[in-house]
Amino acid sequence: MARDYHVSKGWVSKLIARYRAEGEAAFEPRSRRPHRSPRVTSSTTAKLILQIRRALVAKGLDAGAATIVWHLANHHQLTVSRATVYRILRRAGLTKVEPKKRPRSSYVRFQADLPNEMWQADFTHWRLADGSDVEILCWIDDHARYAISLTAHRRVTGPIVVDAFTNALEDHGIPASTLTDNGMVFTTRLAGGRGGRNGFEHLLDGLGIVQKNSRPNHPTTCGKVERFHQTLKKWLAARPAPATIAELQSALDAFVDDYNQHRPHRSLANRTPAAAYQARPKATPTGAHQPHHRVRHDKVSHGNVSLRIDGNLHHIGLGRGLHGTPVIMLIDDLDVRVIHATTGEIIRVLTINPNRRYHGTGAPIGGPRRPYGPRKTTTPEP
Repeated sequence: MARDYHVSKGWVSKLIARYRAEGEAAFEPRSRRPHRSPRVTSSTTAKLILQIRRALVAKGLDAGAATIVWHLANHHQLTVSRATVYRILRRAGLTKVEPKKRPRSSYVRFQADLPNEMWQADFTHWRLADGSDVEILCWIDDHARYAISLTAHRRVTGPIVVDAFTNALEDHGIPASTLTDNGMVFTTRLAGGRGGRNGFEHLLDGLGIVQKNSRPNHPTTCGKVERFHQTLKKWLAARPAPATIAELQSALDAFVDDYNQHRPHRSLANRTPAAAYQARPKATPTGAHQPHHRVRHDKVSHGNVSLRIDGNLHHIGLGRGLHGTPVIMLIDDLDVRVIHATTGEIIRVLTINPNRRYHGTGAPIGGPRRPYGPRKTTTPEP
């Protein structure tokens, strides 16, 4: 019989013994699960995994399988694989399946080799308790994901970017380069040549820092700071909304300490950003000053032409007699040459003083002055 059904004699003998003991039930399919599983995760560990997951979510922190593995190893001295943690979370219905999500392998990933080799910056929006909108300016290190600076403002402007960056330099040194999008507070390169460099661009050029900007409509170039915004907002959403900008700034300071010093980062082999930022020597600027040349066409208005330098508007006096005259301005950083557009005559050559807003011609105001001495009077004829 065993030969007819291509099975072993032992299997036939086992089936006959089952049939004699159980009847027809002996032929029903049975589970092949082993009687003992000595390597299975204990129920205590599974409960601890779910407990850690709930605690991390309540604090607004990342609570994925890799993060939970780090907490088990560092806080509970338990070694559990990431796949095991994921299976436990999935059985508990705590995972979100995203089959249409773009795979990581499709992205071109880059990372700076050293701390301070490149800082990424951007600002994002948040709402206070009264519903008013504020903006948060963020600076992070590309190599270590270290949060360099987080500041809250009613609106982020060019001078605010310069001030925040200058304060960050005092605490963390000068980076070799920066990477931002094409917002006007960071760069004027897409402004069609109007206005020249802004204050931030002048500051970078003076320090020899290389400025990098993403291509328009390519937010993934600044993906690290964009992902940082998600982590920040998740953390803020788990807490009561601040009533004022000062309260929001206090919350940001607490987040920076938690993010830099205590939160493991997956892309850093589960090290903290602070550990990665301090593990290697910092890069320094290697760029040289790049002269800024531009040509501006304008018309004299009431004896003046205007020119924006370093984000500030400067007025150059040429004389009221030239009102309406078309001129060409050749600008080389602070050196300006004003030329009559029709005749080619050089009207004025000067060097802009950044601390002055009006650069007069030097001629007396109000026409020729009267000579000193008593005024002559005439006696009317009779």
